[in-house]
Amino acid sequence: MWSHLSLLLVIIPLMAAPVVAILPPGRIAWLVALLVTSTCFLLAGMQLWLILNHGLVNYEFGGWSPPWGITYRIDAVNALVALIVSGIAAVTVPYALLSAEKEIQKHQIPLFYSAFLVCLAGLLGITQTGDIFNLFVFLEISSLSSYALISLGRNRQALTAAYQYLIMGTLGATFFLIGVGLIYSQTGTLNMMDLAARLPEVTGLKTTHTGFAFIMIGFALKLALFPLHLWLPNAYTHAPSVITVFLAATATKVALYVMLRVLFTVFPDGYLTNTPANDLFLLSGVIGVLSASIRAISQVNVKKLLAHSSVAQIGYMAIGLSFASMQGVTASIIHLFNHALMKGALFMAVGAIVYRVGACRMENIQGLGKQMPWTFGAIVIAGLSLIGVPGTAGFISKWYLVMAALEQQNWLVVAVILVGSLLAVVYVGKIVEALYFQPATSTNLTVKEAPILLLAPTWVLVLANIYFGFDTDLTVGVAERAAQALGVLVK
Repeated sequence: MWSHLSLLLVIIPLMAAPVVAILPPGRIAWLVALLVTSTCFLLAGMQLWLILNHGLVNYEFGGWSPPWGITYRIDAVNALVALIVSGIAAVTVPYALLSAEKEIQKHQIPLFYSAFLVCLAGLLGITQTGDIFNLFVFLEISSLSSYALISLGRNRQALTAAYQYLIMGTLGATFFLIGVGLIYSQTGTLNMMDLAARLPEVTGLKTTHTGFAFIMIGFALKLALFPLHLWLPNAYTHAPSVITVFLAATATKVALYVMLRVLFTVFPDGYLTNTPANDLFLLSGVIGVLSASIRAISQVNVKKLLAHSSVAQIGYMAIGLSFASMQGVTASIIHLFNHALMKGALFMAVGAIVYRVGACRMENIQGLGKQMPWTFGAIVIAGLSLIGVPGTAGFISKWYLVMAALEQQNWLVVAVILVGSLLAVVYVGKIVEALYFQPATSTNLTVKEAPILLLAPTWVLVLANIYFGFDTDLTVGVAERAAQALGVLVK
């Protein structure tokens, strides 16, 4: 079984999806999805333990050795990302029982869980594969299901958001595929490790540079890296709350993983620092942190506020990546993990508010903090983690990012991180003010606390934000192992 873990992680949700789709409306589909996601989380945990204790794993399909056959190659970095994706899925499905019933039409519930499992299979496939074209296939699987999931919102604006995401996602996938084709024309292989061996011979060619640029632009769109982020705010705002939770905590993280894999494993050492891409990542990250944080402050819809905040957090990851150093990449991987926890908790808490009042605009949530104290507490703690207050997971992320900036004596980045944190205080404070310090409307006075099935998954992530603010063995320890597995040079 150990040798088949990587395959089972992808096959189980993929095979369960069509079964769920034909189930009758009701909670049977939810039970199947719960069983599948819990199993995937358990398998991902076993896989990470196996990697940390016994080294990387190669799984060759049909006994065909690379580069002739498709290979899954698992090391610390993709094992960690697979754990994040499956863990968020396992927490999201219990939350979905009531949330999906509230925001998605009853006859579409089985289709929702089916598309959810397809998306999970695609995201996990991206983390497992060692073949760059196979990566494109899984990218399309996850993307197509994401478009369908976003469009399930009762609001007609969900259709517009899904269509916008479809257009931008298709452009990103097209850019990526063109880049892969150009690289293949020079190397004759699609296996990532084989590419890593052959690319040093052709790195000086214009075709290779062009292919690299197309691949980076393609996944910058998927990552929602500034200024290619315009699809994200509407997608997160108008999708059903449970979908916003899942996509915000997983999709962009997987896109960052692919960029890390391509930059530091596929392309030769020093390639990033010897091209303009290094400065472009830094510039995009810095502007993204500042501009998205300022945009977040001006929002009156809480989901859109948090969506712009996600663009800012992606900027922090891009800054760490741009340093192309052990410390910088470690910081990006740590933030990849921690941001999934903090943003997952925040969107779950907002979803609980939507469940009770049907909206999440500032005027709709006034005074709800006193009526929904557990939901309010979750927003406060996860918000503190987003700001980076000591004792939370967010502080660990920003601490390592500041250390990476100081290592390279980049005082501008240190200032940007501090300013970004202060701006986060403003927009998180804006939510807290509306919830607790604004007078409740006559309607809000009768609102009850969210059901336990919404609060329990939310607080699992909230407590994880506190736990990983103190115990960093998993986050920092595995992130350092992951950076080494990527082949990042110590600088």
